[in-house]
Amino acid sequence: MQVSPKPGHDYLSGGLRFLTELIAWVATPWALWSHSKVLAIGSVVLLIALPAIFSTPGDRPGGDGPVAVAGIVTIGLLVVQLVAATVATWVLAPTWLAVIVTVLCLLVVVTEQPRWRALTR
Repeated sequence: MQVSPKPGHDYLSGGLRFLTELIAWVATPWALWSHSKVLAIGSVVLLIALPAIFSTPGDRPGGDGPVAVAGIVTIGLLVVQLVAATVATWVLAPTWLAVIVTVLCLLVVVTEQPRWRALTR
C-alpha cells in the first residue's frame, strides 16, 4: 500500500512550485544587479534562506526547518517567491517569456490550493 503524498507535494504541484522558486532565485538578483550588488546578493540569500529557516511543522516531506511558523507564514514566503519571479522576469525578459512565467506563477497558485488549505487548518 502506497501512502499518498502530503497536499501540495505531488510531482505536479511540487515541480511547478520548485520551477518558480528557481526562476525567482535566478531572475531576482539578476534584475537587481545593475541597481545594487548588495540588494542582488541579499535578495537571493533571503529568497533561499527564509524558507529554509522558517517552516510549518509537518509540511515538508524531508523534515522541518529550525524555526516553526504558522501555515500562513509559509504561504506568504511562497507568495514572495512568486511575486519576485514574476516581477524580475518582466524586468529582464522579452514579453512572451514574461507572460509564460506569469501564467506559470498563476498556475502555482491554483495547484497550491490543497496545500494552502492544509496549512491554514
